[in-house]
Amino acid sequence: MPHPTALCVYCGSNSGRHPEYTAMATALGTAMAQRNVTLVYGGGKVGLMGTVADAVLAAGGKVIGVIPRQLVEREVAHTGLTELQVVETMHQRKTRMFELSDAFVALPGGYGTMDEMFEMLTWAQLGLHRHPCAFYDVRGYYAPLQNMMDHMVEEGFVRREQRDGIWFGEGIDRMFDWMSGYEHGYTSKWIDSSSVKA
Repeated sequence: MPHPTALCVYCGSNSGRHPEYTAMATALGTAMAQRNVTLVYGGGKVGLMGTVADAVLAAGGKVIGVIPRQLVEREVAHTGLTELQVVETMHQRKTRMFELSDAFVALPGGYGTMDEMFEMLTWAQLGLHRHPCAFYDVRGYYAPLQNMMDHMVEEGFVRREQRDGIWFGEGIDRMFDWMSGYEHGYTSKWIDSSSVKA
């Protein structure tokens, strides 16, 4: 695929215990603006969400936030964005973020980050999109998840090709280079014929 033009970033509405998480979110946001890559994210101004958005804006980039109405106050909606879209449900939020993006990355985060990223992985597995999906590792945060995905392959629940199509790593340039060279070849998610009903 060509260089991504709109990167969806999933990340924590908390900042985590270590300053490296915030530093990395800032560096990514700055790099996105320098590359003219629009940030699509969950619309909050707190935690890593706010950090990456503020970094893009400070470097002159474009930020589109998407947030459900019921979370506008709880996640403290960012009112200084290029565009803030308020939707009614979490499902609408995830769908809209998908529609606006051509690549996806998860920074460190919690349940929400995992939920959003794994939905994109599932949709890719089902052939519903062919956009690159990456986990940006900091302090080895995603090493246990990477091991779990390898275990899924070893136990026959995920195809090796689908696991290998997900990027784990550090280095902003490396991530963007990988995304630019990404080629998605669809492979059926079903590994054995007994999984498919006639």
